[in-house]
Amino acid sequence: MPAPAHELAQGLRLPVNGLDYALLGLYFAVVLGIGVAARRSVRTSLDFFLSGRALPAWVTGLAYVAANLGATEILGMAANGAQYGAYTVHWYWIGAVPAMVFLGLVMMPFYYGSKVRSVPEFLLRRFGPASHLLSSVIFAVSSVLIAGVNLYAMAIVLQALLGWPQWVAIVVAGFFVLAYITLGGLTSAIYNEVLQFFVILAALVPLTVVGVKRVGGWHGLHDSLTDRHHGNFLSAWGGTGIGDPNPLGANWLTISLGLGFVLSFGYWTTNFAEVQRALSAKDLGAARRTPLIAAFPKILIPLAVVLPGLLAVVMEPALGQAGSGLSYNDAIPVLMRDLLPNGVLGLAVTGLLAAFMAGMAANISSFNTVFTSDIWAGYVRKGRPDAYYLATGRTVTALGVLAGMGTAFIASSFSNIMNYLQTLFSFFNVPLFAVFIIGMFWKRSTPAAGFWGLASGTAAAMVNYFWLYKQHVVAIPSDQGANFVSAIVAFAVAALVMVVLTPLTRPRPLEQLAGLVHGTVAPGTAGPPAPGDDAWYRRPALLGWGALLLAAACYVPFSL
Repeated sequence: MPAPAHELAQGLRLPVNGLDYALLGLYFAVVLGIGVAARRSVRTSLDFFLSGRALPAWVTGLAYVAANLGATEILGMAANGAQYGAYTVHWYWIGAVPAMVFLGLVMMPFYYGSKVRSVPEFLLRRFGPASHLLSSVIFAVSSVLIAGVNLYAMAIVLQALLGWPQWVAIVVAGFFVLAYITLGGLTSAIYNEVLQFFVILAALVPLTVVGVKRVGGWHGLHDSLTDRHHGNFLSAWGGTGIGDPNPLGANWLTISLGLGFVLSFGYWTTNFAEVQRALSAKDLGAARRTPLIAAFPKILIPLAVVLPGLLAVVMEPALGQAGSGLSYNDAIPVLMRDLLPNGVLGLAVTGLLAAFMAGMAANISSFNTVFTSDIWAGYVRKGRPDAYYLATGRTVTALGVLAGMGTAFIASSFSNIMNYLQTLFSFFNVPLFAVFIIGMFWKRSTPAAGFWGLASGTAAAMVNYFWLYKQHVVAIPSDQGANFVSAIVAFAVAALVMVVLTPLTRPRPLEQLAGLVHGTVAPGTAGPPAPGDDAWYRRPALLGWGALLLAAACYVPFSL
């Protein structure tokens, strides 16, 4: 896997000048301006946590994809591209798009129709308080950890590129995230994520275009890579037969089931940092279109993230080689150093900063919602006035940012950011997805089955990873391969426990499951579509199947 983030080469200092810093300053000013403007629309806790459920689908769709476009996406996927080549596209075309389509077509009617404020709240209504509290605590802890990882990765990059001390970068970025979320709540976070999406593309697209031209176009890149690397470096599926050795340490079965099903569906359909964007949409049609709209830019993001990793290998052959001083994590910074003039360089640095802040903001805005609505209001301070919970949400935002800063300072204990995050997802998101999908489609499944399914699935993933893999009880070639296997184990154990316990325990009355289970309708959700939603180009089925076909077509050039 890519080298640890703290191993970024210290020789990557960029020749930034006043123009570059002026662009950074302008970006920070705009970020705060959006927060100040959004504050006027925040009058209730619903406004603060879910933007009053009033945002259009194109805004929530771009925010949905931008919320994931953080530290691991920019640095980690470019590093994977440099190390593993075309295998990296699986994280997009099979490891994201199908799950995003499933969320839009199948799961959003349950989420949005039930009018829940969070993913754990759905579990409260479907399975009761035990599952709700367990999932809330797990999500709150993981959100703060992931926010800290984004801050830490950003601090390391800015230290290497600009010479900023780590603590300065952590405090500066943390302050701005704190300011605009505290001022404008989720609305501020979402509109900043839309801005950050375009800033990130404005930074990465010129880098990619100039790099492709420098190496002689696609044919020059193809010839250089096939000469220097193994024959499957530009093949998505080559060398993934069961028993075939490959650098990824996975085969077509673990890629399809571990990544393409359980890890992917577990993350994209139950991770509240993503689902929250869809829940803020103005109506059910917009909520369903949110992940479907997001799927289309997600399909194309490898051109701006993975392709630079391939370019960096050609332009800097020492990348990732022992003794070179350059790790695979240096792929994007190397291209920035070698290809971009001042001004554009400042835009690229701003784009990286935007990516890290987007990732942190997504986790903080979802953390404050879950902690305030699900934990504090649900179990600690019940029945208080709405103004009390609005004030609590702002306070919790500050505490979440401070906690994220703390986890950023201790994040160096993790050997690899991407492995760490994938491990978290296999532990927590995958069992949650198993409980969700069974609970949504099996009316008989019981509260006891939901709780023990979630707990046992999480425990099984941890046992597989920390004992079977780390103690070498079972031979698994790599950390990523172990994560794929852990995800499969977590899903299988959670599902098995639910199937076994359900006949032995008491289900909830059917009338309490309206809008929560397939075959039931929540009161007030039936009726004609909103004005304009019946237009052919807005139909969820067309958007969903179109995204799936486009993702499948993208595999063709990497399968020949």
